[in-house]
Amino acid sequence: KSRRRYGFLTQIRIDLYLQQAVVFIEDAIQYRSINHRVDANSLRLYRWYYSRIWQWGLGLTIAVVLMLAFIERPSSFSYTSDPRFRPTPWEPPCGLTEGIEIVCLVIFAIDFATKSYLIGWEEFRKCKWLIVYILAVSASVIDWALTLSMYCDQNLRVRRLIRPFFLLQNSSLMKKTLKCIKRTLPEIASVILLLALHLCLFTMIGMLLFAKGEVHPQNGEWEAYFRDLPTSLSSLLVLLTTANNPDVMIPAYSLNRGYSIFFILFSGFGTYFLMNLLTAIVYNQFRGYLLMSVQASILRRRLGVRAAFEVMFCQGRGQDRVRVDASLQVMARVQMKSYYRQAIIKNALDKHLNIAPFEFFIVFLLQHPPKPEYNSSLLQGLQLLFSHYYVTVVGNAVALANVMCICTILVLDSEKSIAERDDYYMEVINCFFILYYLMEMSLKILAFGWRGYLSYRNNIFDGLLTVCLLVLQITIFATYRLPFPKWNPASRGLMSLWEMVRLVNMLIVVRFLRIIPDIKLMALIASTLVDLVKNLRAFAGILVVSDSTVIEVDLYLFLYSVMSNSSMTNITVECGSYEQLGYWPNNFDDFASSLVLLYNVMVVNNWQVFMDAYTRYTTQWSKVYFVSWWLTSSVMWVNLFVALILEVCMNLRWPDLYLLCFKCKMFLGWEKTKHVKRHDTSEPTEEELLTQLHQHPHLHLS
Repeated sequence: KSRRRYGFLTQIRIDLYLQQAVVFIEDAIQYRSINHRVDANSLRLYRWYYSRIWQWGLGLTIAVVLMLAFIERPSSFSYTSDPRFRPTPWEPPCGLTEGIEIVCLVIFAIDFATKSYLIGWEEFRKCKWLIVYILAVSASVIDWALTLSMYCDQNLRVRRLIRPFFLLQNSSLMKKTLKCIKRTLPEIASVILLLALHLCLFTMIGMLLFAKGEVHPQNGEWEAYFRDLPTSLSSLLVLLTTANNPDVMIPAYSLNRGYSIFFILFSGFGTYFLMNLLTAIVYNQFRGYLLMSVQASILRRRLGVRAAFEVMFCQGRGQDRVRVDASLQVMARVQMKSYYRQAIIKNALDKHLNIAPFEFFIVFLLQHPPKPEYNSSLLQGLQLLFSHYYVTVVGNAVALANVMCICTILVLDSEKSIAERDDYYMEVINCFFILYYLMEMSLKILAFGWRGYLSYRNNIFDGLLTVCLLVLQITIFATYRLPFPKWNPASRGLMSLWEMVRLVNMLIVVRFLRIIPDIKLMALIASTLVDLVKNLRAFAGILVVSDSTVIEVDLYLFLYSVMSNSSMTNITVECGSYEQLGYWPNNFDDFASSLVLLYNVMVVNNWQVFMDAYTRYTTQWSKVYFVSWWLTSSVMWVNLFVALILEVCMNLRWPDLYLLCFKCKMFLGWEKTKHVKRHDTSEPTEEELLTQLHQHPHLHLS
């Protein structure tokens, strides 16, 4: 009986070791930290927490709670933001958005509780983000209760300022980016102070140089741009962004060409020296930022692999190697693509792999799923033919011919109205090419199989557009029957015939982008753009957080302040003003229009028009808001964006490092490889890994 009991406990311990190894391998695959609880129940909860269902659900919850800003009062549900033509927007009834929001807050509370439990109390006390997380959820619940108690008649909702934090805390890369931004702020502040000194100095000189004179015709510069201190500061600040150049200098330059020296010196030193100096400083601070992130990811991956080896070694009963059967059991339970798992297990069995401390590695093979095997010689021939590269070349040529046909017809019909056009020839051409695309897709699926076909990104792109084209074409035939000469029937349903044909042609033109991977130079540039999108996701998240926060502030400060003014019908306004230029759709009346207005200010073209309008209709202090947003967006964010682009292009496009970190789906573990540049990334030593493993708060290795 005691022997059976001992064997039962031994089996439980072995199962626990295998479960720990599985979780550590999954942590390594996903570059996650291994500092979490490792008992059996916690591991099951941990795998559930990081399952695709929960993580996608959490991401969807964050998206929903951020999208509530478009629905809540003031609602963005109107086809135009122009107050002259905008109908009364739909306003949600009291309790609708609040009901959705409380569900999201409950999910956030569950997420916080689960994450806090999994890392343990000691780690929780060290994690400031989790502490702020629970404070944010609590403050949101309190504000939500206040809103309901006031029957939704609450102008200032503090929780709307808190919502962007939920996006920020859910991304480790965004946290790293924010940390780097915090580190860069002192240098940015010093340059901004230098810019302020430069601006004040030239403002004083300008007010002395363009003082009011006795002769009225010579006071044009003073009247327009240097009448008082706020006007002078605003004029030169806008000139720093080049938005009012050369307008600001024309009155003085018309009198004497020597006055141009003042404006050239100001913009030359400020715009071309100080602003570029700011870019250089930001880049200097972010230089190596992504490489450091890669280095940290390599450390987490190696640490996960080593932790898996250690726990598997513990259940190996004193052997100096991990048993092959144990490693295969772990691989069978690790969450990964099935054909990756099959290839790994086959590779292990073929090589009779014995896992030693520095030989534990998993290779995510750079191969696609195996092709299906057919017995028929005809199917084998078709498979050999349509898996060849030249089929793609022929498909590109056909796509080019399709685009050229569409272009030719558009040129011939450019002077005709929609009623005068005959869509018969275009429809016949479209039907022919769509049938070819459908045949090409079907035969490629026959050659590669479903999984093999979908393992190529360009096939996913082609297939998706082909299915959309087929559905649209069937819809056209079902609505307007088969085409015939002079085929232009009356409009039926939601879209007219011309609109549906135009949509088909736009999809065909987009499908022509399939040629990019087959042209080496274009493929290199396109892959660089894809890498930029991948590596700048954290930056985009920071922008979403900052924009959402700023918009909530401006909705409270400027809601209806300009657009509700009765002078919006005034046509006797100054040339170049907000009213004369018809900028009415650019306002702070709702979240969506505020987003567009802030973007227009960030671009800085004519941003002084918006600042002048809100200054006239509110107070002079509104200039502080616009200048602050310009400094944040156009100065700080744009320079940060340039720095990150340079970092990606200069570092991550190095072929070997790029192959290691971003394109090559390899889990190198402890294997030394020629793909690693030792002066770029360094492998962690065994002592470093063992030290971190022995410092694990929940894993106690003998």
